[in-house]
Amino acid sequence: MNIQSSFRRLRNACSLLALTLIPAGMYAQPVLDGYVAEGLRSNIVLQQRNISLQQAENSLRIARTYFLPSVTLLGDYTSGKGGRSIDIPIGDLLNPVYSSLNQLTGSDAFPQVQNVSQNFFPHDFYDAKVRTSLPLINTDLYLNRAIQHDQVVLKQFEVDAYKRQLVFDIKRSYYDYLAAVEAVKIHESGLVLVNKNVEINESLTRNGKGLPANLLRSRSEADRLRADLNSASNTAENARRYFNFLLNKPLESTVTIDTAVMSMPLPDTVQQDASAREELSMLRTARAINQSQIRMTRLNRVPKLSAFLDLGSQATHWEFNNDSRYYLVGVQLSLPLFQGFRNGYTIRHYRYDLQKTELELSNTTRQLELAASIAQNDLQTATQNLQAAHQQQRSAQSYFTLIEKGYQQGVNSLIEFLDARNQLTASALQLNLRTFDVLRAAARLERETASYTLTSN
Repeated sequence: MNIQSSFRRLRNACSLLALTLIPAGMYAQPVLDGYVAEGLRSNIVLQQRNISLQQAENSLRIARTYFLPSVTLLGDYTSGKGGRSIDIPIGDLLNPVYSSLNQLTGSDAFPQVQNVSQNFFPHDFYDAKVRTSLPLINTDLYLNRAIQHDQVVLKQFEVDAYKRQLVFDIKRSYYDYLAAVEAVKIHESGLVLVNKNVEINESLTRNGKGLPANLLRSRSEADRLRADLNSASNTAENARRYFNFLLNKPLESTVTIDTAVMSMPLPDTVQQDASAREELSMLRTARAINQSQIRMTRLNRVPKLSAFLDLGSQATHWEFNNDSRYYLVGVQLSLPLFQGFRNGYTIRHYRYDLQKTELELSNTTRQLELAASIAQNDLQTATQNLQAAHQQQRSAQSYFTLIEKGYQQGVNSLIEFLDARNQLTASALQLNLRTFDVLRAAARLERETASYTLTSN
């Protein structure tokens, strides 16, 4: 293998990077799209957010149950002696009368009666009942249901916001891995070229036609490239591990490389509209919750009316008969008259929360608009830098070709040859960097404008 063939390997490693990214509509990325879908299914943090959403939905179901009748079984058993009592002089009242009646009738038909001492404690007494209660008028229930519904909406927006961030993280991580892999290939091709030059200088030195200084310089350059290759390989390995971490996969899992993404057309312009961002929807929902809390506190003055029905039995010595059974129907009214100005202070507190939410909504809107504008400018700048990198890479290739021919003919020195080779490798690395800078900028713009279509679970 000669230097020319080694150069061709380096040029082939750079050829994929030399594809111009033409501003146009986005093409499909089956490999990357598959990884995004996998991440949306398996990411642990997203699973936690989904559990929070399910909890909010369950809280809404709980709030709805308060409109239904509640049925409760209640039972009491009491038995005691002693304590306070009341004396009832039944004998003193009735015995004189009974004595007179016995004298008049000449009989003992009316016996004498003892005075009674009645204890306040019930003895061997039970009261068992089934109580059915139903709210008739209660504004708190309606507003609490509305608040719980908004909480569900808020949690859904939180899930969508994390999904959108996760999509961006997965894409950026995938681009980082591809960039690192391409950098490894460039360093490997450059190392092959330098190693071949070392072999040539070793052969020339052995035959007495080369300078030892040239051999030492070639070996030094090879050592430097091996160190650069080790660093690039470590960067690629770390990028692969982080990408697998996002997908909740084993860190050592293989990542499919799709180099077609480097020739993927990108959007020329994107509408810089951040109004679709979930963060703004979350703040609008929080504002609605604040407003509902204020209305709930204001309506605390509205009477609350509920009805109840008791079906039960009460008697002593566990008797159960027609005399022990009973029913009781009632209506209960609750109307607060004075609570120490508590409602006024509570309303003021919620108004402060509403004001803070309004200010946060305004500030966040401006921040997101700024972020979308910066992302658009970054994409345009990255595209311009990529075009310049293409030109730099073509110039470096032409320069290396001339220097290589001159070096083979003895016109150019080894230092010039190595310098041209370094420029070629540097231009390839720069083109690799600029290529993925454009892809990262496009992913950032997609994130800032919420233009990625999220699919429901």
